[in-house]
Amino acid sequence: MSQTILQVDDLRTSFNVKRSGRKYRVQAVDGVSLSLVAGEVLGIVGESGCGKTTVGRSIVRLVKPDSGLIQFRGADVIGASGQALRDMRLNLRMVFQDPYASLNPRRSIGDSVAEAGDINKVFKSRADRAARIAETLSAVGLNPSFATRYPHELSGGQRQRAGIARAILPAPAVIIADEPVSALDVSVQAQVLNLMMDLREQLGLSMLFISHDIGVIGQISDRVAVMYMGRVVELADTRGILDRALHPYTQALMAAVPKPDPSQRIVGAVETGEPPSQFKRPTGCAYAARCPLVHSRCHAEVPALKPVAEGLRLAACHAL
Repeated sequence: MSQTILQVDDLRTSFNVKRSGRKYRVQAVDGVSLSLVAGEVLGIVGESGCGKTTVGRSIVRLVKPDSGLIQFRGADVIGASGQALRDMRLNLRMVFQDPYASLNPRRSIGDSVAEAGDINKVFKSRADRAARIAETLSAVGLNPSFATRYPHELSGGQRQRAGIARAILPAPAVIIADEPVSALDVSVQAQVLNLMMDLREQLGLSMLFISHDIGVIGQISDRVAVMYMGRVVELADTRGILDRALHPYTQALMAAVPKPDPSQRIVGAVETGEPPSQFKRPTGCAYAARCPLVHSRCHAEVPALKPVAEGLRLAACHAL
């Protein structure tokens, strides 16, 4: 049996937001539980504002969770500090969405790629540092000469490759990729996706792949967690999600994927109504106002994420 390398239980993260002169506490992540098996790619999908990026940032401690449990190889991430936290961050690396904003414009590509190694003193010498930078740039399809260039001299795809190189240089166990292709042209998206799949095989990486596009998630992930308004509403293997989505929200996501053959379109998955406000959440299911299967219980009680379909997947829906 494969080993669980990353465990997230009942994760909750919120932010203070000021709007119209009033302060609000917005619950970005509301009780998310996930596990990542060694060598696996777990996709997290949902529309903007669902909390998927905050899950990733909470795992690497870029934002501080309110409560919950995050364990990397059995060690507590939330309570880690000092050298223990630095060691974890060498193993839990993040690829950010915007390749234009994630690289320091005043630092060369080589210096940006080597940043984690410099901070943690992993290089034996200057020659070792230069060799590691060159090796890592080559691994992501960039000429080692790019080490002396600056971000403004690279295309968007090249910048994202440099961002991936920065993530993999310390030889991490887990990559958290936050919308890594959404800011790229379609032709470049495919190249970067193929690169990440190749790196997974070559380096034995485990990966959390975050995206709003369920089509992209379907290409790279082994399992998929579907998020809506801070909660996981369906969790299953990728083939099961793509072939037969069960939760009404997952069905709506699948229906939104363009299909060249009209006969393959999903019927009955059209959303109605507006999503609830982040500032005033409903008491029951957050999807009730848009759900075609809604009934009275949905407005009163939040559905638990439970086994459905003979235990082959998890879904949070009173109608299932």
